[in-house]
Amino acid sequence: MTLLTQQPAAATQVEQFTGEIVYLYAFDMAYEMERRPVRTLLGQQVAEFSVEASKRAPRQLLFFRPQMVRLAPMERLGPQGPIRIERAIKLLPVGAISITVRVPFRCQNLGELIAFHDLRFANGSYLYDEVRELAEEVRRELRPHLIRPVDQLADEEAYTVFCINGPLTSSKNGEGAEAYVAAEQWLAGHRREVATLLTEEAGPAHLSDQEAIESTGRYFSYYDRDLAVIDWDAALIIDEPRYFDETLYVMELANVQLAELEAYDRILDAAVERSYRDVSGRQGRGRHATRIQRELREIRIDLARMSDELLNITKFFGDWHLARIYQGLSARFHLGDWHRSIDEKLKTLDDLYQLLRTEQSNRWMLFLEASMALLFVIDLVLLVIGLKK
Repeated sequence: MTLLTQQPAAATQVEQFTGEIVYLYAFDMAYEMERRPVRTLLGQQVAEFSVEASKRAPRQLLFFRPQMVRLAPMERLGPQGPIRIERAIKLLPVGAISITVRVPFRCQNLGELIAFHDLRFANGSYLYDEVRELAEEVRRELRPHLIRPVDQLADEEAYTVFCINGPLTSSKNGEGAEAYVAAEQWLAGHRREVATLLTEEAGPAHLSDQEAIESTGRYFSYYDRDLAVIDWDAALIIDEPRYFDETLYVMELANVQLAELEAYDRILDAAVERSYRDVSGRQGRGRHATRIQRELREIRIDLARMSDELLNITKFFGDWHLARIYQGLSARFHLGDWHRSIDEKLKTLDDLYQLLRTEQSNRWMLFLEASMALLFVIDLVLLVIGLKK
């Protein structure tokens, strides 16, 4: 059994990296999915996704468990030769799917992984093109289960995660023992290389110190052998392979949240623009006002409900490690800003709804007052006629 001893990062260098690159793609497909389970998808059995708890998380995980299907692996030619691609699809009740693609790697330095950021195969096609075709195929098959499906898929929300098997080890020292490098110390000594990988730049020398610090500024570590560095477009994880899934799932849910918030924002933009046009025009009067009010009320209720469901799939309690990673992702993705933007647009719709209600009430009051005045005039006329008789 090989003895691992910790060494300072400056005294040791990692000679080889192994692991896998995980591509996360989120697509909005419909308003929501039916609650009845999907039995099969693309010829494969659908099962419930689950992730095992670790020492960094409570035993009773509060994870949302979507339906999931694993597809048969594929063999393709990548930038460094033949690669094996594993694909999985998760179905979420908010009307979205998440497609996960895993590609193993082995390299001498992080610079070799830049070519995998946007994976291109030897035949000239890109991975995201094939994933989009797969998403279209899934949408066609799931159509009977979708409620108010989209006419066509919008651009996917993609996130690339470089998962490096830990602990990081150096070459054997003079005593014959293999030393491991503490993850945080290694990051401190290789911050530029990590920033170059996450930002997909050609070389570390091109990045400024400010950008290198900004790209790697949000990192989280529990033990001295694990690390998660989070950026806007990509992330780097160093950990034992058995712990990858729980961290990747948190990233996957945050990526789905971003895709759904963008979809809600597009719906609200169209609704607000249409409402402004209807309210300011002649259609905002009479029986059209009732129709517009009904539409505004339905939109407000639907989006408020969907926003609650979206929050429920990433409901975390406490200050445990995965919750902190999610908070870091939320800050990177500006999920709070997206929620505030949607809330403000919902408030705008609510103001328009109340404006129409007020105008309609004012018209009814004017009608009632006019009716009362007319009845008073009629009474006077009848009184005068009666006196004359």
